[in-house]
Amino acid sequence: MRKLNCLLALASVAALPVTSLCQDAAALERRVDSLFSDFTKGVSPGAAVVVIRDGQVVFRKGYGYADLEHRVPMTSSSVFDVASVSKQFTGLAVSMLVDQRKIGLKDDIRKYIPELYAFDPPITIEHLLHHTSGLRDWPGMLTLAGWNAGDIITFDHILRFAFAQKTRNFVSGAEHSYSNTNYNLLAETVARVTGKSFRVWTDSNLFAPLGMRASHFRIDVGEVFPNRVWSYGRTRDSSWAILSNGLLAQGSSSLFTTADDLAKWLVNFSTRTVGGNSAVDRMLEHTKLNDGTEVKYGFGVQVDDWRGLQMITHNGGWAGFSTFVVWFPQIRGGVVMLANTPVNPDGLGIALSSIFFAPHLATQQAAEAPKAEKVDVASALLDEYAGVYKLGPGWYVRIRREGNELRTQATMEPEYPMVAVSPTEFRVPSYGNRTMTFVRDGAGKVSSLSYQGTPGRSSPRAGGTERPLNLNDYLGEYVSDELSVRYNVFVRDGNLMIGSFRRGSFRLTRALGDDFRSQTIAVEFERDAGGRVTGFLANAGERNRNIRFAKR
Repeated sequence: MRKLNCLLALASVAALPVTSLCQDAAALERRVDSLFSDFTKGVSPGAAVVVIRDGQVVFRKGYGYADLEHRVPMTSSSVFDVASVSKQFTGLAVSMLVDQRKIGLKDDIRKYIPELYAFDPPITIEHLLHHTSGLRDWPGMLTLAGWNAGDIITFDHILRFAFAQKTRNFVSGAEHSYSNTNYNLLAETVARVTGKSFRVWTDSNLFAPLGMRASHFRIDVGEVFPNRVWSYGRTRDSSWAILSNGLLAQGSSSLFTTADDLAKWLVNFSTRTVGGNSAVDRMLEHTKLNDGTEVKYGFGVQVDDWRGLQMITHNGGWAGFSTFVVWFPQIRGGVVMLANTPVNPDGLGIALSSIFFAPHLATQQAAEAPKAEKVDVASALLDEYAGVYKLGPGWYVRIRREGNELRTQATMEPEYPMVAVSPTEFRVPSYGNRTMTFVRDGAGKVSSLSYQGTPGRSSPRAGGTERPLNLNDYLGEYVSDELSVRYNVFVRDGNLMIGSFRRGSFRLTRALGDDFRSQTIAVEFERDAGGRVTGFLANAGERNRNIRFAKR
């Protein structure tokens, strides 16, 4: 169906003439076409789109090609790897088994998977569902261990990585931090409590009852199935190249399905054909962290409000696939947007929602920036604030004075001007008006920086007493038992370098004290009481913190 179904429109608005309705449908299609116009220029990857309104599909269309080599056009029945959109299927599987009393939300995960380390406090099923377990995220960790995105990564590889972890990012329930590892462990739990493989269980309990005939979790890289979509990225000369996809991450990813099948899945959030009211309602419940902070993510979906409507949504991205689904239960409407090249899936999905559901959306109010008068701060005081501050693992901010203003640059971000709203508090207008407040110690010296008023986001400032840099202190071989990998630290052309057999070598730049950074990793060297370097903590983003390497 390439256009809005005029008969469906007639059924809902019978008073309007047929001609008017069809003209409206054509106008809507033109607006959608404009969103995906880049995919219709020459031989290009593309996207598949399905829109549901009042529980019925009213628009489906493909743009570009599913297979460039064989010139196979994209359709709504093309089979994509939908990446993290897969998680909600795992969420419903667990919720159904909770209803069957085969899984308990408060159960320690080791009740089902005893190979995992006995963390204290323990990790529960509930922690895994809401991404509050503290477990590290395998994509970043396996990259640190030397894997490449195009390598074959099996479900067994992921489980062995999880079983080897003896430390985590934070204690369970303390924070919400997205980790794919959580959902792989949930898939393994489903398999162990049902006595069936995760693929077999989902085939018979989720896909078959909903008529999702083109859907399955991939368990073999060499598997052949019809209507498969290949993913593509640009090369240096701007030509298209196939992106390798050897991932078999049941539970967190690796669901191969179509836009048409996902439309059936979205409607189930309202019909409850599979799962029933209890299991589906449970998927939509929020949870709270140990400190009472609300978490809106659980069971593989984010549940929030958007322009007056409840929104159930998730996106995905892997090996060039960019995916997005959203369901608005109050109007029984939703959108599926699947692309086979890197795009902004959320932006496209929300744009489609704005086009098709405009009559149901509350008027957007432009957020007013906080009104605070700029104040002048003496140059001498600005000089006191200049320096480097550590806000978290691998996260630093450098403050420098330029004329009569301060400028700030955080790790891997551009530099922005700061505006003083008091002698100690500054805002960053170009970065969402975020606040930075300088703090003095008991002796009156500037000692730390409070970012957005968040406790724990402050740390000592680099002063004139910083240890002189001696690159020879860091040389040697470093080993991680958790990742079964070793790195060598050496000097080349006056630069500190770090490298492993599989990843090659790259330069480390000093961030603060014994902390160094590259484009992908932060390394914090540790010393003993005698000042000798004994190891380092590696940080690969917020999802993978403080992985310990011992100096051999």
